[in-house]
Formats: sequence, structure tokens, C-alpha cells
Amino acid sequence: MSIRRLPSHLVNRIAAGEVVERPASALKELVENAIDSGAMRIAVVLAAGGVERIEVADDGCGMAPDEIALALERHATSKLPDEDIDRVATLGFRGEALPSIASVARLTIESRPAGAEGWARTVDNGVLERDGPAALPPGTRVVAEALFAHVPARRKFLRSARSEYAACLDVVRRLAMARPDIAFSVEHDGRRTLSVAAAEGRPARVAALTDRALADNSVAIDLARDGHVLGGVAGLPTFHRGVADHQYLFVNGRPVRDRLLIGAIRGAYAEMMPRDRHAVVALFLDVPPSEVDVNVHPAKTEVRFRDPALVRGMIVSGLRRALDAAGHRVAHGAPAELAALWQGGGPSPIAAGEGVGVPPSDPYAAAPHPTLSPTGRGPGVQDQRPTFFSAPPAARAVPDWTPPPARTDFPLGVARGQVAKTYIVAEAEDGVVLVDQHAAHERLVLERMRAALAGGRVAAQALLIPEVVELDEPACDRLEARAAELAEFGLELERFGARAMLVRATPALLGSGDPKGLVTDLADELAAYDEALSLRERLEAIAGTMACHGSVRAGRVLSAAEMNALLREMEATPHSGQCNHGRPTWVKLDMKTVAKLFGRS
Repeated sequence: MSIRRLPSHLVNRIAAGEVVERPASALKELVENAIDSGAMRIAVVLAAGGVERIEVADDGCGMAPDEIALALERHATSKLPDEDIDRVATLGFRGEALPSIASVARLTIESRPAGAEGWARTVDNGVLERDGPAALPPGTRVVAEALFAHVPARRKFLRSARSEYAACLDVVRRLAMARPDIAFSVEHDGRRTLSVAAAEGRPARVAALTDRALADNSVAIDLARDGHVLGGVAGLPTFHRGVADHQYLFVNGRPVRDRLLIGAIRGAYAEMMPRDRHAVVALFLDVPPSEVDVNVHPAKTEVRFRDPALVRGMIVSGLRRALDAAGHRVAHGAPAELAALWQGGGPSPIAAGEGVGVPPSDPYAAAPHPTLSPTGRGPGVQDQRPTFFSAPPAARAVPDWTPPPARTDFPLGVARGQVAKTYIVAEAEDGVVLVDQHAAHERLVLERMRAALAGGRVAAQALLIPEVVELDEPACDRLEARAAELAEFGLELERFGARAMLVRATPALLGSGDPKGLVTDLADELAAYDEALSLRERLEAIAGTMACHGSVRAGRVLSAAEMNALLREMEATPHSGQCNHGRPTWVKLDMKTVAKLFGRS
């Protein structure tokens, strides 16, 4: 077979396979063109997740009729005036996007420069269909319809409309985050799903597009070195998520997914965050165009730096300086102790018969919990003015008179105390055992859930007042699609509008936990792993996440009875030697090792 040149329509389809992978790829190219045109307002309209229709309208500079025709030819662009590809200052530069999209969809371009007449040109899968005047305001409107309709082999590999819409929304969100000076809006199937105004500050724009709580739980990044400038916002170490999807990286205003930058973020947060958690950051790196190569990936989502060590060092040092300056700040939230203060507890001194002038029956007992509000009409904080026989302060240490078990031949020994409110110290016949209470209980809860699921269904505990959890629309779509599977674990969810889920019941095994944190983490994990995992793997992942939320947390004081009950259950539970994330749950020092530490032979 002889070598020949391929026809232009086939060349365009081949190029489209690299540039237009899915609706989100086409949308990304169109929005980038709108940004490069100098637009101040960009409106996106989608139908069926972008498969049936993608419309991008802007108020940029517009194009003349001859420029519209030229823009639909391969490798025709206005973004390299001096032909220096090593100094690209725009988002687009190859001139491949429009002809590639036009070869696999029905593409209509309507444009009008200020002070001139409008013009429209329609190309249907590589065939010119219309070329003539059009009425529109100054700017450009591009409409791509029926993507891959004539390429069924490509169309059948597209995901559901919801999945494609989620990918499109993520593209717009990232581009909008990079340009807070531009107003963006997105409509999907006739409903407005995103709208951000122009002239917002960068922190406000990032918080509006990610999590509004980030504004109060983040630090600002500002560092300059050798012509490189690093800015943005970084969440506090205690403000983290279950997956790394909430890390947004930009180089010269271009959204990228670079392993070097992601590794630098992980290094900066090392030893400040659990390994299975991920920081929430939005970093904006501005470097001289000659110091970065953006022409290394068909979708322009990866870059190469001339001095990668300098870039990595800037990110690590910039993040650590900002986090160090934050001092003792932690993510804001109502402490459990503060919430418990306003709940009813034990009887008041007067109700117990221990009024003024009568000493407490037990001088070592802690002060009773407050039960009456200042008005006497419900739970509240009681007047704690001291009297001659005031009860001891609630913070006083209370001896635990629970007698230790008579037996000491248990494999994990008998609990003797607790260190740092995190580790249980137990005495065994042949050594000392240290137990991580959170890691151990996490494994126990997971094994209970597995056993309950094997028996048919995890028992659910209905909430007296259903809790509303606000999420973005794609996250709600994923949770709604998996509602039946989640119900098997005792988590009953209902859709509550476009951007919220209603929690009606939680697994009884978890007790009174944090439904909002549980649902948020489940939504993140479904976004990251749902498509790639089998049903069994998804169920295992869901069980692991629920077990983590339902386990005893580090920092909780346990009684001797609770500690010994935990040790006994560990001894009877398979796989209790490691937690759900692979970390050990207990370690043991034999008596010989202890003796050596003190120089005893």
C-alpha cells in the first residue's frame, strides 16, 4: 500500500480525537477562546450534559467575516503574532480547537466586532452549511450541537448526561477561579447552576466556587522569588477533605494538573494532616513565559518548568510560612463541649437535696451539669456563683473506682491508664501494650458493619430532626444515584432541592456522629472512585468511610471499663491489628525490652 496524504476532513477528525475527548474538552476550548478575546462576561448554556448542545457567548472583541472563515481552518490563530511559541501569553495558541470541533459536531459561529455588522458561519461535521449576516450584540457566540452524532464509535463511550455535565461544570469552575475579573454563568437544561460576578477578590472567588467556609478557614499565600510569584489561598490543616479533587493549581492563569505541584502540596502539609486526608488549596503561580513550556500535552493540562526545583521549593516554603503564621488557628466549628453545655445533664444541686449550707455528699464528685436556663424554662447555663459549700470544679480529676479485672492473662492485657487522651496503656503478663483508641475502634466498627451487611442490612437510626447537607449539584447527583446502596448501610438520604441532601437516618452502629461530615466525605469519594470500582469495592469504600466517622476519636477520655471493653473486643475481632488505612492499632513492649530501657539485666 502506497503512502498518501490524508484528506483534510479525515485529518480534522484525527485531530479531534486528541483535542475533543468529551463535551468538557470542547467547552474548555471555547471558554478559553472567550477569555483570550478580552471578554468581561461569559455565559455557558448546556443541554444533556453538553452532548446535545454547548453554547458559549461572550462580549469580547469579536471577529470579522473573513476572520471567522480563517478561524475554522487548521492551525490558524491570532495568538502568536510574533510566532514565538516559547513565550505563549494566552490560554490557546495552536489553532486546532474550532476545526476539530466542527469536524465532529454542527458548529455555528456568530460574531460581531464593535461598530461593525454581525456575521454567522455554520459547519456541519466538516461541511459548510451557512455563511451570512447575523444579528447579535458585540462579541461572539459559538454553538456546538450533536457532538459525535456522526461518529457513533466515539459517542457510545461518553458517560451519562449527569457525569458529562459534572465534568463541564468543573471546567468552568476552574477557569472562573483563574479570572475573578470576569463574570461567569452556567445554565444546564434551562436551569441556572452557576453564577459569579466580576470584580471579586481572588479569595472570595475561590470560596464561592469551592466551599464558602474556606474563607474563614484558610491563609493567604504570597511569595516572590527570582521572577516567580506564588499567590492564592490554602486551607488550614484541620480543614481537609477525603480526596484531592479540591486542589486547584494554575500556572500563568492556566488550570493544570501537574504531579510536581501536587507532590509539593503534599510535602508542605506533611506531618500536619492524616495521610488519608487532603488539603484544600488554590495556588496561582505566575512565571516568565520563557520559564515554562505549555506545549507538552494535547489538552494543555500539563506543563514543564525550566527549573522544577525552584518551583517546588517555592510552593513548599510558601505554604509552610503561611501555615506557621496561622499559629494555633484551627478550622472553625462549634466544639462538642460547648454544645453539650447547653444540653440537659444530671440533676441540679437543689434537685439533689444539696442546697446552700449542705456540703456535697461526695467531696470527690464533679460538679453537676447545669440544667436550668437563666429564665428557668429549659436547658441552659446555670448561675454558678460560689457559696461556702460550693461543689468542686467540673475540671477536677475524678478517681475511677472501677475495680480492674481479676484476670491478667488477656492477650492485650488490662487497661491501666490513658496517655494524651489518645493511647490506652495496658499491662499484660509479658509486657506493656499501647493501643491507638481511634485506629482500633475504627477497625471494630468496620467489622461490625461488614457482619451486619452480611446478615442483610445495617440497622438505621432515624434522626429526630432530619439534617440538611448543602453540596454542589454534581455531588448531590452522585449521592442520589447511590441512595439505594447507602440505605443498605443504614444511611437514608433524600434529594432536597438542586444543591442539598436530606439525611433522615444514620447507621445505628455510628451512634450520634457528624452526618454532615459523613455525607460530604462520601460525596468526595464517589466523585473520585465511583466509576472505576466494582459494586463490592464501592460497598467496602463506603463502609470504611462510615467506620471512620463512627469510631472513638483521639482526644476523648475513656473510663477503665470502656478501655477494657475495647481491648476485649479487639481480641475477638479479626484484622484488629491494623486500622482501615493500614496503620497499626497496637504495639507491645515485652518486659525484657522494658528492663533494658532501665539498664536492668
